[in-house]
Amino acid sequence: MWCTALGHDLGQARALMPPMVLGLGTNNQHSEIWYLDCYTTSKLLEYPLVIAAIFIIGIGGSFQYGFHVSVMTSPSLELVNTTGTQRYGVRLDEGQVSLIWSFLVSIFCIGGMLGSLLAEQMCKKYGRKQCLLLNNLPAILAAVLMVLSQRAVSFEMIMVARLLYGINTGVGVTLHPMYLVECAPKNLRGTVGVMVATFCSLGKFIGQLLGIGELLGTGDRWVWLLGFSGFAALLQLSTLPLLPESPRYLLLNRRDHQGYDRAAKRLWGSRDYSVDTKEMLQERTALQDIKVHTVMELLLSRSMRWPVLTIIVTFSALQLSGINAVYFYSMDVFRAAGIPEQQLRYVALGMGLCEVASSLGCAIAVGFIGRKALLLWGYIGVGVTQTLLTITLNLQTQISWMPYCSILLIFLSIFFFSSGPAGVTMSLLGEFFTHSYKPAGYAIASNINWVCMFLVGMLFPFIVKYLGSFCFMIFLFFNTTVAAFVWFNVPETNNLSALEIKQEFLKMHTKTKTKTETKTETKAKTETKTETKAETETKTETKAETETETETKTKTCGPTRFETAVDTEGHSCQTRL
Repeated sequence: MWCTALGHDLGQARALMPPMVLGLGTNNQHSEIWYLDCYTTSKLLEYPLVIAAIFIIGIGGSFQYGFHVSVMTSPSLELVNTTGTQRYGVRLDEGQVSLIWSFLVSIFCIGGMLGSLLAEQMCKKYGRKQCLLLNNLPAILAAVLMVLSQRAVSFEMIMVARLLYGINTGVGVTLHPMYLVECAPKNLRGTVGVMVATFCSLGKFIGQLLGIGELLGTGDRWVWLLGFSGFAALLQLSTLPLLPESPRYLLLNRRDHQGYDRAAKRLWGSRDYSVDTKEMLQERTALQDIKVHTVMELLLSRSMRWPVLTIIVTFSALQLSGINAVYFYSMDVFRAAGIPEQQLRYVALGMGLCEVASSLGCAIAVGFIGRKALLLWGYIGVGVTQTLLTITLNLQTQISWMPYCSILLIFLSIFFFSSGPAGVTMSLLGEFFTHSYKPAGYAIASNINWVCMFLVGMLFPFIVKYLGSFCFMIFLFFNTTVAAFVWFNVPETNNLSALEIKQEFLKMHTKTKTKTETKTETKAKTETKTETKAETETKTETKAETETETETKTKTCGPTRFETAVDTEGHSCQTRL
């Protein structure tokens, strides 16, 4: 499996593992990892309906996001120009075609932001399952518009379809991890949460596969490529009714104890799930009133400040890590290595397959390595490989074998990113926030992701134009900053409830504050002690000076002499001379 295949790099991975993962007196590294690997996999196999939920929710959730990202630029500029000419009878110049094409690309991100905001309100009103069902309707409508756009000779229909796809993807990416994490037992939440990234990678791979010229990547079939998402939406629409509503939503929002028991038994079988129930009831007791908070209330909450800041930093880093730059330069590197032009699509498929395999490995490893260790592993690994890639890209025209080093570094960058940040970040959402803050937390994370994706899409061409391969140095700064932030500010969340994670955040930052205050108090006490000692020394010196003055006076005056005499009555007396 992944962990045993990764044997050469396990030394680095073990250095990042928490102590309780490594164990004591373990000499056989491979057998230890193999045991934990099989244990995690076998535990998941005990919950068949949870496995079904992973596939059913995934196909209409993050799969759609990954698919649209990979096929976003499949239609060529010539197709837009041809459509404009047939529709209006006017030959569009290069600037007009570029403007229309840029809008076709960016409107998907705008739809994604709208979908993220809609998801917050929809899941409050309709619940997780009902919201996911309704979310398939925009995707089906968009697929119909996309397929008909070629016959209608209308790129306006393509724009509307792109907007609807964005809304569908925004809602799906927000609700996908929320529903899955709430349906999974506590000991499998990390593994199930990482599957969100796995389906995103799978969507990219399927998009690349269908986009090759032998399938749908041609001028007359590209609308069917972009309409493929409608089939995925139909598949989820027909299978999602087989799944129950989220048990957590039924218990905490609707206060439906009978519905909760039915959903829990269907998902978790006849096993004892009293621990999960106790955790939810404790959360309800701690929160007292399960009021669903808004985005503004979450941002203004002092107790949730560090979880929110962590989500903002990690989700921004997903787009600012430079992985898009790696993909951008990959084709030039492959050409420099002598790979024929007609074979480049298949090499790109290899990159997509590497991403899928790494995501699956992350899903297996997250349960025993931990979230924090994988985040650090990913960002440090990406930063190192990007630094080396900057060097090899600048030397590949001078040294004949340097392009092969660049190819290796490209695949390593994808591996580090997919097995760390891409896989773990999504799972943090379901763990960081208590039930009342979840919709707002997911809305913030999704919008941060969409905004950063839009900014990178707009600014990256200019960055490459002026910096060339040195653009990786900008992304190195982001990766280093995020790694430092995670190391100093984020606790390990493995097998912890939302309330426990909240306490870990408070403990971590309160502990830092206490240390600072203790240091200040110690310094003040030391200064006070020094001052007291100085005063004592001053008094001693004053006393010594007084004694010295007395001695000096005595020496100056000399000894006092007396003369003894006897008076007439016979009494003796002394007379001072």
